[in-house]
Amino acid sequence: MKKLLLTLTLIASFCMGAFSDNHTVYAGMFFYNPAELTIEIGDTVTWINDGGMHDVNANIDSQTGESFNNPESFQSSVITGMGDVIYTHVFSIDGTYNYDCSVPGHAAQGMVGQINVELPSIMDIVANSDAHNTLEAAINAAGLNETLDTGGPFTLFAPTDEAFAALPEGTVDDLLLALPQLTEVLLHHVVAGAVMAEDLNDGDVILTLNNDNVTVSVDGMTYMIDMATVTAANIEASNGVVHIIDMVLLPVTNEQTVMSIIENSPIHTTLETAINAAGLAETLSGEGTFTVFAPSDEVFAALPDGALDLILANTELLTNLLLGHVHEGELYSADLTDGLNVTMMNEGDLTVSNDGMTIMIDDATIFQEDLAATNGVVHVIDTILPTTVMDTITVMDIIEASPAHTTLEAAINAAELDQTLSGEGPFTVFAPTDDAFDLLPAGTVEGLLADIPALTEILLHHVVGATALSTDLNDGDVLTTLNTTELTVSVDGGTYMIDMATVTAANLEADNGVVHVIDMVLIPADPTSINEFNTTDVYMYTLNLLGEKVDRNTKSEVVIDIYTNGKTIKRLNLNK
Repeated sequence: MKKLLLTLTLIASFCMGAFSDNHTVYAGMFFYNPAELTIEIGDTVTWINDGGMHDVNANIDSQTGESFNNPESFQSSVITGMGDVIYTHVFSIDGTYNYDCSVPGHAAQGMVGQINVELPSIMDIVANSDAHNTLEAAINAAGLNETLDTGGPFTLFAPTDEAFAALPEGTVDDLLLALPQLTEVLLHHVVAGAVMAEDLNDGDVILTLNNDNVTVSVDGMTYMIDMATVTAANIEASNGVVHIIDMVLLPVTNEQTVMSIIENSPIHTTLETAINAAGLAETLSGEGTFTVFAPSDEVFAALPDGALDLILANTELLTNLLLGHVHEGELYSADLTDGLNVTMMNEGDLTVSNDGMTIMIDDATIFQEDLAATNGVVHVIDTILPTTVMDTITVMDIIEASPAHTTLEAAINAAELDQTLSGEGPFTVFAPTDDAFDLLPAGTVEGLLADIPALTEILLHHVVGATALSTDLNDGDVLTTLNTTELTVSVDGGTYMIDMATVTAANLEADNGVVHVIDMVLIPADPTSINEFNTTDVYMYTLNLLGEKVDRNTKSEVVIDIYTNGKTIKRLNLNK
C-alpha cells in the first residue's frame, strides 16, 4: 500500500507540473517586486537579481531570529550579478510563505515578501489542462463551471480529449446540442466529497451526482471506474480532487445497450470489430436481454499469430465464437453462483466458479463486472471462452481461410487432398506460406502442379497422422508423415523447427487436428520430382548445417546441395 500511495503521489505531482505556471520576482535595493504574490500549487517562482547583493530566505526571520513557520523552508545563496537568478522554487504545498533578504540590514529596510500558495479549483485544473479541452467546453456549455469552481467538495473523474474522441463519430456534437443529456453525462463523472484513490476499494459502488452508480475495480496499482482506467490520480483541488480517466463514462440513463458499452470501451476495439464483421451489432443493440462476457483487446492480442485473421475471415466460425460469449438473459454477478450452468447462444454450456472473491466462467476470470445496460449486462473477462467454435472447422478450413496460404490451398485442391484434410483425421499440418513457396527455384511450383504424383508426395510430407501441439514436440523428435517419410523436430527455447523450417505460428487448432505455419517448403528425402524440372542445373557440392562440405550421399542428416547457378536444394536423406 505504501508503494501504491507513493506512486499515486508521484502521478499527482506530475500532473500538477503539467498544469503549472511560472512567476518571476525581482530583487532590487530593499525590495521584492511584487512583494506579495498569489499562486497555485505546483507553480514555480524564480527570483532575479535587479541590482545589489541579495538572497531569498524563507527559513529564519532576519529581524526576529525566529522561524517563519512556513509550510516548507528554503534558503538561497547570496547573488551579486545583475540579472542573475537568485533562486527558483516549485511550490508543492499550499499555504502562506513569508521570506526576506538575510543580507544584514536589508530586511529592516523593508526587503520582505510573501507568497500565497492556493490549491486550484476543480474547474481551474480542467481549464489549465491541455488534455481536457473537450471536457472544459462541455462543462461550460452545461453551465457547470461555476459549480465546479466554487462548490463542493467534489470528486471529478475527468476524461481526456482522446477519451471523447474515441466516442462514436458525432456523439460529442450531439451532446453539445442536447444540454439535458450533456449535463446528465457530466454529472455521471462527479461524486460528492473528496474521494482519494486510497479510499477506493475493489468492488466499491459509488453514487454519482446524477443518481447513478459507477463501480470501482482495483488490481494491484491499477484503478478502474467502470471500464475507464485511472491514468493519473489524486490531483488535489481547493474544492475536492480530480482523477484523470481514459474513457467517457456513459450512464445507463443515456440508453446504453450492451453493444454501446462495447463500442464505447477503449479495451474492446477488437471485439467491436468482430461483432460488426459477424453482423451481430444490431442484435446486441436490440430488444431482449443479454449477458455478454467480453474479452479485452489484450486477450485477442495473445492469440497465436494469424489466428485472429483466420477467425475474422470465416463468418460461420466467427459467429459461433461470439455467440459462445453471449447468454440470452440477464445475469449480474450476484446471480453467478458457484456451480451455475450457463447456456450460451451457440448452445454451448459453461460453468460458473465463485469462491466469494473471484468469479470465473469456465477458465475465464471476470475482472470487471456488472456493467449495466438497458438490454442486459456486460462482464469483462481475461480469456476467450471455450466454445464449440473449433468443432465447426477442419485443418482444411483453416488453410482456406488464411490469406497467407493461397498457394498451399491451390496445391491441395490440385492433388485432391482437400476432402482428406476435411475428414475425420486427426492431422497435424505444417503449412508453408505463400512466401515459402516463392523461395523455391523458379518454375518449381508450376512443375509440381503439372505432376500430381510428385505434388502429392510433397504435400503428404507436410502432414502427420496425429494431433501434435507444440507442447507435445520435443527436441530431437522424429515424426512420420503420411507419405511415410520423416521430419525432425528441433526446439531451442520458444523456437520450433521442423527439419530446416521455422514454425512462425503454432497451435491453430481444429476439430480434426492442428495447423502449424512454417516459413519453408519441406522437401522429402531424395526429391527427384523437383530435380526433374531443373535438368540443366549443374551440381557443385553439398554442405551440412555447419557449412562443411560433405558427401552428396550422406545419410540421416539435413544437407544442402549447391548448384553453379546459385540454386540450392535442402534435403534429408533417410535411406539406410
